[in-house]
Amino acid sequence: MSLLKEFKEFALKGNVVDLAVAVIIGGAFGKIVSSLVNDVIMPPIGVILGGVDFKDLSITIKEAEGDLPAVVLSYGNFIQNVVDFVIIAFVIFMAIKAMNSFKKKEAAAPAAPPAPTPSEKLLEEIRDLLKK
Repeated sequence: MSLLKEFKEFALKGNVVDLAVAVIIGGAFGKIVSSLVNDVIMPPIGVILGGVDFKDLSITIKEAEGDLPAVVLSYGNFIQNVVDFVIIAFVIFMAIKAMNSFKKKEAAAPAAPPAPTPSEKLLEEIRDLLKK
C-alpha cells in the first residue's frame, strides 16, 4: 500500500503534471509546425524551384520485382523534416531567450521593502516616545 501512496504523491507533484502538459502542448505544436512547413512554406519553395513537390523527391535504388516493393530513398521527406526541425528549434530558442530575459529583469528589479506590520508600527511609536 505504501508503494501506491508514494506513486500517487509522485504523479501529483507539480513537476510531473507540468511535464505532462508540456508534452501534450509540444505534440500539438509539432503538428502546427508540420502543417506550416508542408502547407505554407514548402509549396512556394517548390514553385520557385520549378514546380517541385518535395514529397515526390526520391531516388529508386531497386525497382519493384514481383511481389517485392521498390526500394526508394525518399529524400524529399527528409528535407521537409529538416525544415520542421529548424523551425521548431528556432521557436524554442526564441521562447527560452524571452524567458531568460524576463527572469533577468525580475532579478534586476529591486524588491520594495514590505510595509511595516501593525506590531512594528506600535514598536516604532514606543521607541519614539522613549527617545523623548
